Amino acid sequence: MKRFTHSLTVMGIVTQVNAEEGAFSLRCRSGDVYQVSVGKTTTFPVLRNLDELDRDRVRNPEGFDSSPPHMVRKYVWPNALLTVQGIYQENEGTSLLEARQVSLLHSKRDGYLFEDTHWWLTQIARLADEWLDDLFGDKRTYMLDDFARLYRTNLNIVGLPTDDNIQENATLSRLIYGLSSAYLLTGKERYLLAARAGVQYQRETFRMLSHDGRHCFWAFGKRKLKYGSELIEYSLNHDDYGTIPLYEQIYALAGLAQYYRITADWEVLEDIKRTVNAFNRFYLDSRENSPQFPGVGGYFSHLDYGTVRPDEPKLDADPSHPNCSRKNWNSIGDHIPAYLVNLILALDPLPQDRFKPQHLGEFLGDCRKMLDDTSRLIVEKFPDTDANIPYVNERFFANWRPDKKWGWQQDRAIIGHNLKIAWNLTRVANYYHYIGRGADAAPLMQLANKLAKSMAEVGIDQIRGGCFDAVERQPKNGLPVEFAWGNTKDFWQQEQGILAYLILHGYTGDKEYLQLAREMMAFWNLFFLDHDNRGIFFRVTDDGMPVIQGGYGSKAGHAVAGYHAFELNYLAHLYIRMYVKGEEGGANEFCLYFKPDRNTQQRSINVLPDFVQPGTLTVKDITVDGVKRATVDPDNFQIELDASEVGGSEVAVVFNVERHGRS
Repeated sequence: MKRFTHSLTVMGIVTQVNAEEGAFSLRCRSGDVYQVSVGKTTTFPVLRNLDELDRDRVRNPEGFDSSPPHMVRKYVWPNALLTVQGIYQENEGTSLLEARQVSLLHSKRDGYLFEDTHWWLTQIARLADEWLDDLFGDKRTYMLDDFARLYRTNLNIVGLPTDDNIQENATLSRLIYGLSSAYLLTGKERYLLAARAGVQYQRETFRMLSHDGRHCFWAFGKRKLKYGSELIEYSLNHDDYGTIPLYEQIYALAGLAQYYRITADWEVLEDIKRTVNAFNRFYLDSRENSPQFPGVGGYFSHLDYGTVRPDEPKLDADPSHPNCSRKNWNSIGDHIPAYLVNLILALDPLPQDRFKPQHLGEFLGDCRKMLDDTSRLIVEKFPDTDANIPYVNERFFANWRPDKKWGWQQDRAIIGHNLKIAWNLTRVANYYHYIGRGADAAPLMQLANKLAKSMAEVGIDQIRGGCFDAVERQPKNGLPVEFAWGNTKDFWQQEQGILAYLILHGYTGDKEYLQLAREMMAFWNLFFLDHDNRGIFFRVTDDGMPVIQGGYGSKAGHAVAGYHAFELNYLAHLYIRMYVKGEEGGANEFCLYFKPDRNTQQRSINVLPDFVQPGTLTVKDITVDGVKRATVDPDNFQIELDASEVGGSEVAVVFNVERHGRS
């Protein structure tokens, strides 16, 4: 090539330092080694969080000046993970990568700022503060009417309302999840007050109960009109237009379940139960529900709003996205992370209830069965019969035959869905060990490991870090990967990869998983944080530049809400404390906050943070309204509350990491 220039981002391990020449070598995950040249204009920033604090504490070497040799000597050391942004040139066989920015991940040679105790706490707090400021201004207390008047699904990149004033239920619930998670980590009352008001608004505005009160559906949204407002019952999303898609109903529970973990609010639990009843009555492929159904298990993806049936021919009215008698990844797998994990954590063991109702035990049994069934179906139905295809199938006909012609998906894979499966199957495997069913974990972990290793080959950018979006499941271009559209990277898929590799490292002890997690956390914190607006970019290019054209420049919309980024902050903090720092002898304690509601019937709360194996954690301290309990049972994760402690008392629980429950 002649006079070829290209802006290039490279992530890798420093293999050789040549300070005298102002140069160093960087080996990428692909194995390729880039010779990096440092110039007078090259900068060496240390990773920054959304608090914008400068954490550069690298000391100047003796006789330091700002020349390239001295900058390399100061900031570049062997075996460090670095990211270089620069200009790659090639001309008649000569190539050169000239660094313009070399990003460090810590001022310490063997450290990563995103593994420090404060990192994810700070990030979730800044995100939550900015979201509430954008919606509600300077308010610090919140009521139902505040959400009725000011909540918006759609916010532009700086957090201002757009022309579309719709309030979508699923995005509201996802924001409630984010605010609840922020309270769990920080104990900041503002977040819980906002979550409580959001829950009240969701229940009062979008809840639709059946005639007998046993089933609950959630309206898609509400839009203000010049006179009055319009409640919209069916989905307006293009792929689901005119239907009641299951994934929107599932995510209606995401915020309620996380909020219930904190508050034990029995009214919220009742709505959750009614919604799960609706899943099992109307979406479940069971002959008991209808003799016309195949009866081969799983959940149909859509209902017709007129007949409330999944096999209504009208669901195929738009040939671009036929939804009659279909099943998909979202209708099966999304139950697990959206609400099942948090519900089972809150109900197992059964809380001590003032009235000791039998229905709590029955409902826990239903949730366990759903967890078993959805996990089993993912393992049995989603892998391709062709062992050479590294991706799962994602869309199916009623009889589980893969649908390779559906809409935009065709025979394509979403990298984030494969990583999400690896993450959640590992969570379920941990639960099986915890309840004495370790043998049931084996098939789950076989698929989780297979997908995680495959995605490290075909889903992860081997040069820059981060994971790609949509690819052809069977490439026809003669290369390992064929992109469906661009080689861009979306924020929610990075979350799935980070959590998958962190928890898999915890389960297996495989250091390669930890390295993958660190590379993905580095990419996230370098390129997805919107420092100007204290938010998260939805999409970036392969090199990490934000894509802000059209809807991708929105802070909030149908496909982005206060959910995935908050979920990442919450669980990355827990997983790092449990599976990384606990292992390395670092700060292996963390604290979660709970606040039982004044009207709760429960006399105990369950505080286990996530599905973990036995022996992973112990309870170190319990503090109720600022008073530390004198005695604590370290192996009991059900906290009993006396009558004086139930009504709005803050319960702070400090956990200690003991060892890893690996298999």
